[in-house]
Amino acid sequence: MEEGEKFLMLEYQIRPYKKILAQAAEVVMDENVSKYPIFIIHQQELEMGIPLIESDGKNHKWSVNISTLEEFVTKGIIFEDKIDEFRKDYKNPELYLCLFSLSELGAQFLYIPKN
Repeated sequence: MEEGEKFLMLEYQIRPYKKILAQAAEVVMDENVSKYPIFIIHQQELEMGIPLIESDGKNHKWSVNISTLEEFVTKGIIFEDKIDEFRKDYKNPELYLCLFSLSELGAQFLYIPKN
């Protein structure tokens, strides 16, 4: 399966979560926690962010935690000298969800439309 196909499969698999993720992102921004919410999509134990959705291992194979740019910097995933570059690349959170996918594709940032 090609990388583009894997991305489409991932987007399809998390589609049922979009409304919950959009609401969580708005809370993070409205409460001034961060202007940069990041959803960590994973299939293993993870000590980062706040769990939103737990995988059931059957119909829902992804767990989702919500995090922020600030936590990614604190944990050393995004280096201090890359913050401006990340902010420049970060898509409008009113229109997109920022995902950090941990999968067989490795670790990567993805943006999917909210709707």
